[in-house]
Amino acid sequence: MNNREERDHVNRHYRALHEGTNLRYYKINIRESDLAIGVDKESYTDSLVSFSYQELRRLRSCLENHIQLQPEFQTSLVPIPLLDGAPEIVRRMGKAAWAVGVGPMAAVAGAISEMIGEKLLESCREVVVENGGDIFLGSQSDRIIAVYAGSSKFTYKIGIRVEAHETPLGICTSSGTVGPSLSFGKADAVVIKGSTAVLADAAATAAANRVKTAEDLMKAIDFVKDIVGITGILAIKDNKMAAWGHMEIVPIERRKQGESS
Repeated sequence: MNNREERDHVNRHYRALHEGTNLRYYKINIRESDLAIGVDKESYTDSLVSFSYQELRRLRSCLENHIQLQPEFQTSLVPIPLLDGAPEIVRRMGKAAWAVGVGPMAAVAGAISEMIGEKLLESCREVVVENGGDIFLGSQSDRIIAVYAGSSKFTYKIGIRVEAHETPLGICTSSGTVGPSLSFGKADAVVIKGSTAVLADAAATAAANRVKTAEDLMKAIDFVKDIVGITGILAIKDNKMAAWGHMEIVPIERRKQGESS
């Protein structure tokens, strides 16, 4: 399985995590960016799809143009100072990188989800934007986000309840055993809830890097506890899990991707 096939396979699982019966979903993708977007059915129009594509192109263009000027922004594994006049998406990624001690590209998926989601919330009541397991959520109703942790027994068996008043927020997942994304750890899933998706994405990467075995789960939790803006973490390795913060974990029953009804 090549990287593209692996990414598509993983995304199909992540897409199943946040489905809502009162939402209308559509997909947009440009090269590495592969987004599933859900909005309330009353707010959906066909023009939202073209608008979302336009925003994705704009964000990618801003990012790619900046990388031309500062190539290390794409390759650095540690925070770096930004050039003067950097676009907003670059500034958000850079700020998140400094907050948790990772390279700025660790926050790219969360940044794109967040900035497109914020635009959609200007005209929609309910918005979910998912980009490779990194979710921006703005909702007027409570929602449950299911957890995907590869071969762990917890996959599709537990979810995280998000209350409407908590949103907008980010819920982002990093894994060292699922998907092609770079991770220096072996966690099956580290799920972070944060005030922003860009911060949650960066923190999920940094926390997951600290998990090599099930005995390391508390290392991930201890790492994120003092990060301003992080409100909760769920860390899973094999058949063990640990959680901290405002993470209401609930049992769920749903078929795994590909199971028939």
